[in-house]
Amino acid sequence: MGKQNRRRRTGRKTVPGLTLDADALSGDPARIAEAIATAALAWAQGDSAGVRRFLDRITGHGPVTEELATGTHRASERLIAHAFEFGWLPADVHQAARRRVDKFAVGYLTDLMAEHRAPFAADSVDETWQRQLDDLDATVWWTADRPHLNQWADRALLTGHEALTTVIEALALLVGLPKLERIRPLPGTARPHTPPHSVDEKTLGRIRGLLAKAESTAFPEEAETLSAKAQELMTKYAINRVVLETPLTPTDLPTARRIWLDTPYTEAKALLIDMVTRANRCRTVFAAEWGFVTIVGDDPDLQAVELLSTSLLVQATRTMIDTNSTTDQSRTRAYRKAFLTAYATRIGDRLTTVTEATIAEADSPKLLPILATHQQRVDKAVETYFPTTHTRGITIRSPEGWDAGTEAADRAHLDNG
Repeated sequence: MGKQNRRRRTGRKTVPGLTLDADALSGDPARIAEAIATAALAWAQGDSAGVRRFLDRITGHGPVTEELATGTHRASERLIAHAFEFGWLPADVHQAARRRVDKFAVGYLTDLMAEHRAPFAADSVDETWQRQLDDLDATVWWTADRPHLNQWADRALLTGHEALTTVIEALALLVGLPKLERIRPLPGTARPHTPPHSVDEKTLGRIRGLLAKAESTAFPEEAETLSAKAQELMTKYAINRVVLETPLTPTDLPTARRIWLDTPYTEAKALLIDMVTRANRCRTVFAAEWGFVTIVGDDPDLQAVELLSTSLLVQATRTMIDTNSTTDQSRTRAYRKAFLTAYATRIGDRLTTVTEATIAEADSPKLLPILATHQQRVDKAVETYFPTTHTRGITIRSPEGWDAGTEAADRAHLDNG
């Protein structure tokens, strides 16, 4: 029986062109780096058993040698840099990792990102990049006298074999990351500049306060009224900003940021965010396979949209659980998906109504042309960042869930009183 037939009988996947020959490894870090990268690719393509046998041969039961640690680190540096070149930001890598690998692999990737950032001057690193690293507490904590892998393994209380297996799993994740739109400049390439519009922290503080009250109240009607007031405040702030900035005629495209969604019901949650963005002159693109949305617009609008979207996701989920929670039907996946979808659709309509009423109250003859020009800039940015997007629908299989979600949204008092 040939090798190919044996592989078919055993169910093992063939990885064309990949060879994991432990005997071919020498003390040359470059050759070790190639072998580790190949092992990560093999793992990503399904041959974890073959990779484990390879690691058994090169590590045994002892610690990772300095040569092996150095070569492994070279492969790691190359793959994390490749992920960033593919448009992934630190928060994106972290979110993908926490969904697909264990906490040790997440920690290893966090260290890689901190080290990647370290050589660049502060003014050449995009502020979003730096903020995301700070949020992850990503720092270069290890010393230069020993390879990072060994110090990381000691800190995590992992054996050499466990540490290297974890590293391969982390690198396999990086190998499998698809190319994304590059929405922020890479470290070392950011240009110091004064943004054409800054975020009004006082206004955002008031919005945060309204949304915090909305999330804490046990009464859905009160929560929605508070959310509506937050939407009204967001719209008034945006109107004042665009009117004041019109003479500046900004030439830069609007920016973008990503919001990751927790399962289940990511489609319905993405729809809710889309409804919020539409009510606030932004656009949304949903990456269904990975479970995140990219929102496109000016920074102040995006920050406000993210605040309101996050709050409404909390409120919608709580309302879904509290509504008819004693029935068997209300606990099914189809019912809850339909509920959230209907809730998102109806709340989106009502947020848009609040926005339109606020714009009408402004009673400024030049406001509508200004907003139309702003929308054209956002649309152009979406076409630039996402030249191949397509529209997709959501399948609803529970009329009862749809009706309940619509009724729950209708019961909410989105007035300004």
